[in-house]
Amino acid sequence: MNSAQVDAYLRRLGAERPKPAAGATADVLRELHLRHLQTVPFENLSIHLGEEIVLEEKRLLDKVVGARRGGFCYELNGVFGALLGAMGFEVTLLAARVHGDQGRLGIPYDHLALRVRASDGSEWLADVGFGAHSHYPLAFGDRGEQKDPGGGFRIVEAGPDLDVVVNGRPQYQLEARPRELGDFVAGAWWHSTSPASHFVQSLVCSRVTEDGGRITLSGRTFKVTGVDGARMERELGTDEEVLGAYRERFGIELACVPTVRNPLAGTD
Repeated sequence: MNSAQVDAYLRRLGAERPKPAAGATADVLRELHLRHLQTVPFENLSIHLGEEIVLEEKRLLDKVVGARRGGFCYELNGVFGALLGAMGFEVTLLAARVHGDQGRLGIPYDHLALRVRASDGSEWLADVGFGAHSHYPLAFGDRGEQKDPGGGFRIVEAGPDLDVVVNGRPQYQLEARPRELGDFVAGAWWHSTSPASHFVQSLVCSRVTEDGGRITLSGRTFKVTGVDGARMERELGTDEEVLGAYRERFGIELACVPTVRNPLAGTD
């Protein structure tokens, strides 16, 4: 990622390039992490619009920065990791498996997260691609509870791996081995094509709001979740309302309303 691309990405986030004295600090990482969650939606629209998902830096930049879209974990954490690397952070891609029903783990390369080293040597778990997760990076080596607007988080030993736990419930299991973006191609393919994938079964577009709450458009259901957890839902009736919500609440311009493409699965 060159300097002009970094500047364009930062403009996408509404952030300024840090002054040289700041550099790749933990405070800069915290700011960029939160801004990413507030401005770049977690969304799976490409799957239902018939758009190809390509895990290459240029294609991800074209989508997230050029087209002002979002994506799911492989795309969002993949391109965010590239930005951080270009800004002087030391970034390691980590594979994770999401805890499902009855504690069953998902497929290999189920999720992509980032281990980030700042200029002072501190290490952080950064994840802007899980949906509802921590608003700020988590201290990678801290095994106690870490308070965050997104909940109470813990990173705990799980044999050779690490479990990320939120509010007492295991969320995903991280492997320690460094990975490359290309390692996640099979996982992205499965999640975007398998009838068993929840990304294939439903539509989602979600982001953190400026007050720390969350807005989500799931199919035609628009949800607002307050900081206190209170939720408001309403159904959008017309295509114009749906397209307007994507445009005005998520900054996404679409030519047509996406619909679930998997005929064997129901909508949520």
